[in-house]
Amino acid sequence: MRKTLLIAVLFASAIAQEATVRQLFSVQSVKAKTIQTSHSKQSYGYVKADDSRVFDVSPRFGGYVRTLYANKTYQFVKKGEALASVYSPEVYKAKEDYLNSYAYSQGKTHNAMVESSKLRLELLGVSSGEIADVLKNKKVSQNTTIRSPQDGFVFAKNVNEGSAFNAKTKLFEIVNLERVWVEAKVFERDLSWLKNAKSFEASFKSGDKTYAAESTLLYPNLDPKEATFTLRLHLDNKENELFPGMYANVIAKDAPTKYLTLPKSAVIRKNAKFYVFMVGDFEGEYEPVEVLATPLDDYSYVIESGLKNGDEVVSDALFMMDSDAQINGLY
Repeated sequence: MRKTLLIAVLFASAIAQEATVRQLFSVQSVKAKTIQTSHSKQSYGYVKADDSRVFDVSPRFGGYVRTLYANKTYQFVKKGEALASVYSPEVYKAKEDYLNSYAYSQGKTHNAMVESSKLRLELLGVSSGEIADVLKNKKVSQNTTIRSPQDGFVFAKNVNEGSAFNAKTKLFEIVNLERVWVEAKVFERDLSWLKNAKSFEASFKSGDKTYAAESTLLYPNLDPKEATFTLRLHLDNKENELFPGMYANVIAKDAPTKYLTLPKSAVIRKNAKFYVFMVGDFEGEYEPVEVLATPLDDYSYVIESGLKNGDEVVSDALFMMDSDAQINGLY
């Protein structure tokens, strides 16, 4: 019984050695190659409205809302579009004064009174078209139209038809989203690298489009819970496809640089050091070589020392570690 078992073990060992030899003869190799590329770092962020494109519609006079045209929150309005028609006793009187001063000044050489009454209407925020209508129609309309200062979405509506309001009350908030911010989170350890970043790209779950971004400001405060700084990026959004709160995947890249690279599979780490298996002069000869390697991306290492361009190494270093190289104590 023992003799039969010994024969079986020897037979199995012979088969294993034969398989290992055949495997060694099919080792694939790859050459260290110099490429010109950029490092990249990934972070996340959120879309935010550009503060400079947020407009408060706050009349300089008090009054009552007669007709509300912008009657839905988040509706889109154009620059100059009527938001509401209101009655203001102060504006109505200023219009009458303007018309009366104009009538009084006819045939006279001095029209300072007309200019003064017109200036008063302008300072109240009455549109130039409405001021011109006073003289054109030779009568005063009780209504004054409040118009949108810019293209955008009505993010806030604080009045309804019939509402009374005082001077300086914010009736509407109009947000233009043709250019938005992305506030990206940056780890503290990446700050020095960030100074060399040359380009930024942002992508979103809503589509496959990639947006070029411009870095404008690193907020000078650290979030102690996440150990991150906030980097403000500007994105063009002419088609209004991005909205505040959307999650952004941000890729930062530095200037293109030449690197000597190898696939990650060709490099193995052992005892806090990196090794590759250099192809020798004779078939089946592989020499372990220590290299200094740093990650370039998810697929490649930068070889900073130990190899030169064109050096040929085994493409699967893990296979070599599990083969005769380790058995023979070569490293």
